[in-house]
Amino acid sequence: MNDVFRTVTADNFISVGIFEGFSWIRCEGKGSFLNSPALKNFGDARISAGELLLIVDLSQCSGMDSTFMGTLAGMSARLSSRDGGSLQIAEPGPRNLRSLEDLGLDHLMEIDPPEAIWRGKIDAIRKDLKPPGSILHLNELQRTRHVLEAHENLSDLNDQNEREFSNVVEVMKTNLSDRLKRSDDSSK
Repeated sequence: MNDVFRTVTADNFISVGIFEGFSWIRCEGKGSFLNSPALKNFGDARISAGELLLIVDLSQCSGMDSTFMGTLAGMSARLSSRDGGSLQIAEPGPRNLRSLEDLGLDHLMEIDPPEAIWRGKIDAIRKDLKPPGSILHLNELQRTRHVLEAHENLSDLNDQNEREFSNVVEVMKTNLSDRLKRSDDSSK
């Protein structure tokens, strides 16, 4: 793994690979608002390229914040809207599985599907993973939009999430509006 990549994203990083019939994303360390832009960027690029199957490997993921899970929800929704599209979770572990279930994400994606095409190939897949290319550095406005979108994705899943994240969504909308006003004012 590229040392510069690890340094820039601390101990929480994403590695990726493109394989026959699927793309693989591995989160090591905490899945958070810091590395979820890399997750989204790679996932969106693969979906735009026609990929129908994304696998997110959580075997080395120590936990996930709501922004990371909202990013997963958004990618899963985009894939599900395509005929045959699916987001699968590999080896989430008990803690991450509970987090996914608590927010209802287990109804949106496949978790450790027993008949997955990648079964029996995990070690070889993990050896071929690389950093996802250039490291994304979001400015404050972009980060605010990203966090807002992730929480809107979660809120759209069910009434419980909508209640739980309503304050976050409202604060982020206000924050985004304020940032846009400041940006407009400074360009005059």
